[in-house]
Amino acid sequence: MRKNSIKNTRINGEVQRELSKIISREIKDPRINPMTSVVAVEVAPDLKHAKVYISVYGDVESQASTVQGLRSAAPYIRSLLAKSLNLRNTPELNFIMDQSIEYGVSMSKLISDVNKNNSSDNDEIDDDMDELDDDDDSDDN
Repeated sequence: MRKNSIKNTRINGEVQRELSKIISREIKDPRINPMTSVVAVEVAPDLKHAKVYISVYGDVESQASTVQGLRSAAPYIRSLLAKSLNLRNTPELNFIMDQSIEYGVSMSKLISDVNKNNSSDNDEIDDDMDELDDDDDSDDN
C-alpha cells in the first residue's frame, strides 16, 4: 500500500475522527486540557504506528501537561480505538504537539496590526491633503 493511497487517506481520517471522540469524551485525566483537538493523523502503511498531531488551546504549561497525559493514556486510547475501528492492526500512537493553529492566529494578528497602521497612516495623509486643499482654496479668495 502506497503511503498516500486512497485507502490510507481514509484510514487516517477515520482514526482522526475516532481519536477526537475518545479524547473529548472518554479520557478523564485532569492533565489533559478540555480544549484539545486532533489536527491530523498519519498512519503508517503497515498500520503499526501513527503520528497524532494535536493542538491545545492554552499556555505552554497546559500544552506540556496535555501531551504528557495523552502519552501516559496512549495504551488505553489504543484499546478503545481497537474496539471502535475494525483494522488488521491497531497502530501505536505517538502524540505530537502541532503549533500551526497558534502560528496562524499570531500571523493573522500581525497582519491586522499592519493593516491598522497602514489605514491610520493613510488617514493622516488624507488629513494632510485636506489641509493643503483648504490652504489652496483660501489663497484664491
